[in-house]
Amino acid sequence: MNGTPVEGRTPLRVAVLQSNYLPWKGYFDIVHDVDLFVFYDDVQFTKNDWRNRNKIKTAQGTAWLTVPVGDSHSRNIDEVRIPDASWQRKHWQTLLQTYGKAPHFARYREYLEWVYLGQRWESLSELNQSLIRHIATEFLGCRTRFARSSDFGSQGAKQDRLLDLLARTGATWYLSGPAARSYIEPERFAQAGIELAWKDYGGYPEYPQRFPPFEHGVMVLDLLFHCGPDAPEFIWGWRGR
Repeated sequence: MNGTPVEGRTPLRVAVLQSNYLPWKGYFDIVHDVDLFVFYDDVQFTKNDWRNRNKIKTAQGTAWLTVPVGDSHSRNIDEVRIPDASWQRKHWQTLLQTYGKAPHFARYREYLEWVYLGQRWESLSELNQSLIRHIATEFLGCRTRFARSSDFGSQGAKQDRLLDLLARTGATWYLSGPAARSYIEPERFAQAGIELAWKDYGGYPEYPQRFPPFEHGVMVLDLLFHCGPDAPEFIWGWRGR
């Protein structure tokens, strides 16, 4: 997707999303489509959401991998601490048992051993952002720049805050996930001189996934373990066929 330049301004394609734990391929599809990806982590943490958990595909179906972060509701995502490190080895063992025989598991093993066995993660944002940046740039070849929303000092609430953040980044084009259609007002983006685009998650091709039937909505590691360096073809490359 290419943003339409706004007269007198340098074109800048931007996306703003909360950081998730090992997101699915659609998240990285958005990362790939923009020049600047902003982690929106100075906003309310939502429990039982994608922030601290995601799905894997097992012989018994899908299963959750969850990072334990306590029960407090009154905190922003970038304030969420991880009080216990025991989950790290458990997640590594689950990935090893589930995907150890996948064709490309060995390609990513050293990095994941560093993540789960070589580090002590105390902040959920730091964990998520580190994983997303590395996977996007090193494994999927994205050239996107990354930033944190807290770096811009945006003001207001809800849509006002988002528009203020986009203005501070210099965005001329904003890519949103489809779920935001329920609350985003397109006319306000037009008034701000920002072209609004919507991501379409439809049409992703299936890949050779163990344990059929095929499931799209699992963490991106599932795709990497099965397809290795061909993974981008199943996220965005197929559109150019």
